[in-house]
Amino acid sequence: MHTSDKTTNKRTTHIHNSNKRLELCLTGVRLLKTFLTILLIALPLLTITSFYMIPSHLVIYICSLIVLFILELTLFWIGILLVYCTSVQLGLKLRIIGIVCGMMPIIHIIVLLRIIKIVSEEIRFETQRMLLNQSRKEAQICQTQYPVLLVHGVFFRDFKHANYWGRIPADLIANGACVYYGNHHSAASVEYCGKELAERIQEVLAMTNAKKVNIIAHSKGGLDCRYAISCCGMAPYVASLTTINTPHRGCEFADYLLNKVPVKTLNQVAASYNATMKKLGDTTPDFVAAIKDLTSSRCETLNQEMHDDKNVFYQSVGSKLIHAVNGKFPLNFTYPLVKYFDGPNDGLVSETSFHWGTNYTFLVPSGKRGISHADMIDLNRENIKGFDVREFYITILADLKKRGL
Repeated sequence: MHTSDKTTNKRTTHIHNSNKRLELCLTGVRLLKTFLTILLIALPLLTITSFYMIPSHLVIYICSLIVLFILELTLFWIGILLVYCTSVQLGLKLRIIGIVCGMMPIIHIIVLLRIIKIVSEEIRFETQRMLLNQSRKEAQICQTQYPVLLVHGVFFRDFKHANYWGRIPADLIANGACVYYGNHHSAASVEYCGKELAERIQEVLAMTNAKKVNIIAHSKGGLDCRYAISCCGMAPYVASLTTINTPHRGCEFADYLLNKVPVKTLNQVAASYNATMKKLGDTTPDFVAAIKDLTSSRCETLNQEMHDDKNVFYQSVGSKLIHAVNGKFPLNFTYPLVKYFDGPNDGLVSETSFHWGTNYTFLVPSGKRGISHADMIDLNRENIKGFDVREFYITILADLKKRGL
């Protein structure tokens, strides 16, 4: 099958699956709302009628209670199961709270109302996104001249059923993008990963018959791609490099850890990680080499070796968290540590390390939450108020298209 046909099929499948999920989610919410409505009406009504029906019409009263109980039980369980199985925004924490508080009077109603509110907002937001994508379908605003290569950061791989980039690729494809993945090691030196990516770029060019690629790289992936361009002869084959929250100047936090963590402990962690990742697809993972190449001292050396090419368009993006509690684990834990050494950061990388290239976009969050290192790749599939991560990537590709890239 031709690449464009595959992309069209992916786009159609994505729209169909999204519609189906939202329909089931909406059905669940409606059933739960019906459950609450009947409960709020029936309880006072049954209490009042009990004075007239007991004991003269006791059998009828009991039968009414049984019918009501079965009806409410059916509405609740079907509704809650549909919501639990289809909602993305509900999260594990609230799901557990819902289960734990399920038998607590009054509290369970409060929790249920919270669940309904979150899922209803999810349905509203996702429906708006679908309508937006459908309204501009013909424009194909992400159909850049060259295919897009998404390059992951350290300690992750490109798994088929657990996409590193969350919901982003599907929306890019829905708007005309031709998307490929780096498929490189989860942890290795910048040099090793750079050489891997150079091979991958050639593979993508061979598959698409394109002359160049547009690269969007997250975290350490940005360093890996710069190495591929500057030191592996890939400059003629790369139209643009967009780095997302990349530590171009390293992390002083990494320097501190390498100096303070006992060598024996570091080697034990590395051996365990490397053994695990070999089972998951890496051939020669190197935990220690990856960490060392993220230190500020090593990045200073790399920056002297990796010279930008004048024919490649370089741009970068950065963000920051506001408070540790607003990030998901483990970034809520690392944020204060990184802040101590590097200042304002996204939970892993400092603000001073992001900037590279002609254009620099620093996302200043509104409110108290902020935008974390993981939020920038939709790792948690979370809809963040004031920041639509999928739309942000669409604007990146739309801009590249306008530039003729």
